[in-house]
Amino acid sequence: MTVDIETQELNVVTGAFGYTGKYITQRLLSIGKRVRTLTGHPNRPNPFGNQISVAPFHFDNPAELTRALQGATTLYNTYWVRFPYGQVTYDNAVAHTKTLINAAKEAGLRRIVHISITNASEASPFPYFRGKGVLEKAIIRSNISYAIIRPTVIFGHEDILINNIAWFLTKFPVFAIPGDGNYQLQPVFVEDVAGIAVNAGQSNDNIIIDAVGPEIFTYEELIRLIADRVQSKAKIMHLRPEMALFLSKFIGYMVKDVVLTRDEVEGLIANLLVSKNPPTGKTRLSDWLSQHADTIGIHYASELNRHYR
Repeated sequence: MTVDIETQELNVVTGAFGYTGKYITQRLLSIGKRVRTLTGHPNRPNPFGNQISVAPFHFDNPAELTRALQGATTLYNTYWVRFPYGQVTYDNAVAHTKTLINAAKEAGLRRIVHISITNASEASPFPYFRGKGVLEKAIIRSNISYAIIRPTVIFGHEDILINNIAWFLTKFPVFAIPGDGNYQLQPVFVEDVAGIAVNAGQSNDNIIIDAVGPEIFTYEELIRLIADRVQSKAKIMHLRPEMALFLSKFIGYMVKDVVLTRDEVEGLIANLLVSKNPPTGKTRLSDWLSQHADTIGIHYASELNRHYR
C-alpha cells in the first residue's frame, strides 16, 4: 500500500544536517512522518536527499520563518550555540530561539519538543546553562504544548567530546584533567536522545525529561575508560582549571578550533551534567566504546568547521 505524502504529518526539525537533529530526523522518517528542516547551512549536502524539505532559518524575517513552519504539527528544536564566536553570542541564540517560538505560535503548531540541557536555570552563573534556562521558561510561557528534553553529554557517531578526548589521548603523551577530576557526568547516546524526543513529540502532556544514560562516571574515570579502550599510553595528570583552560587554548591554536570553554569546565566541576532522576537512556557508554574503539579518535572533529565555516 502506498501512502500519499501530502497526508503524512509534517514535522519541522531545526538542524537536521547537524548531530542530534539528524538522528531525530531519521527517527521521524522511520515512523512515517514528513520532515522539513530549518538550517543555518541550507547549501550543505543534504544527507536525506529528497526525503526532507529544506528552508533557511530566517531569524531576521519572522514572517518568512512563520511561513516555513506553516502546515507542521510539531517543532523539534535543536538550535543552540556551544560557545560565542565572532558575531554569534548566547544572547543572539536566545533572541533567535524566542523568534522561532513566536513563529511556531503564529504558524499554529501543536507542540514544541525542545532540546535543552540538564540543570538549566535562569539563575545559573554560567551563561550556557542560564541561556538554556531562559528558553525553557519562554517555551513554558508560550501556551504551546511542550516537551523539554534535558540531555547531558551526548555521545555517538559524529560526536565531538568523546571523539576528541580519544584523539588527544592517542596523539599526545600527556592528558590534562582540570582540577581533581572527581566531578561527575552521565553520558547519553544520541540515538537514545532522539528516541526520547520523538516519543515525547507524540504526547500532548507538558513534560520536562532528563535524557541521561545508565552510567555515571567521574571525569577521571571517563578519561581512563576511554584511554583503556583506545589503548592510549598517555600520562594522565591534573592541572588547576585555569591552567587546563590555558593549555586547551594553546592546543586550539594548533588545531584551529575551540577545544574547551570556561562554561564547560565550570559546568562539569559544578556537577551540572548529571541527573538526580532515573536514567532514561539505555545504551551504556562503556559498551559503545568497546564496540567502536577502532573508529573513535581517528580524526579530530572541529566544532568551528562543523558550525562556523
